[in-house]
Amino acid sequence: MDKEELKKLEDKAKEIRKMTIDAIGYLGVGHIGGALSVVDVLTILYYKYMDVSPDHPKKKDRDKLVLSKGHAGPALYSVLADKGFFPKEWLHTLNQGGTNLPSHCDMNKTPGIDMTTGSLGQGVSAAIGIALANRLDHIDKKVYLIIGDGESNEGQVWEGAMAAAHYRLDNLIAFTDHNKMQIDGYVYDIMNVDDLNSKWNAFGWFVQRVNGHDFEDMAQAIGRARKETARPSMIILDTVKGKGAFFAERRLDNHNMNVDYETAKEACRLLDLTP
Repeated sequence: MDKEELKKLEDKAKEIRKMTIDAIGYLGVGHIGGALSVVDVLTILYYKYMDVSPDHPKKKDRDKLVLSKGHAGPALYSVLADKGFFPKEWLHTLNQGGTNLPSHCDMNKTPGIDMTTGSLGQGVSAAIGIALANRLDHIDKKVYLIIGDGESNEGQVWEGAMAAAHYRLDNLIAFTDHNKMQIDGYVYDIMNVDDLNSKWNAFGWFVQRVNGHDFEDMAQAIGRARKETARPSMIILDTVKGKGAFFAERRLDNHNMNVDYETAKEACRLLDLTP
């Protein structure tokens, strides 16, 4: 990746982060921690790798993304709005009555959402189903999946891990948002999922681990995963929950927190001052 492309991705991620903070701040409450920790991976996927178009959101022959940790929907909404899947004005209707942007992703309400998610673990099965369907339909496109480390407490995640390896789904590239926190505390206190590398490797996946806020690291890992044949890929992202919001970053209570709009605007202002 050259310096110009890297700078564009970093600037875009900052823009998406600000849009996400603003939307949650306007509402006054939301899942800000887990939304902000996935902004960077969503940015690199939608602005560098994924073959998607707002003009053809239901096109069959395209890449798809399943955000299994569906409570991070506000970050994905910001990306989709920025890419033109729906007006940016919708972001200020987040989780309000009659909205097309509910708290968790809903494919029947939001243009560009490929799978309804929120019941943790189920997105893994859905992504596997899409990948299998693509194989049957001879669609040579990728299915991207994002799960949480707290979500990895769910047995359905590991049933899916076994199935995807069994079916040799090399068209499936998954990411674990390893921010080390979940709703009730630190993952290692609630239900320790480490060593994630060894676990996914034992299930037969191609495993890599990178800094989930470093675009060069992620680009190299995604590039290797896209070339992998005969097995699915898992890229474990070391991330910071609440990344970029001074009032939420690394706080255990940031899973779903109240956010004063003036505080949100101050966070956005501070991001503008960050090189």
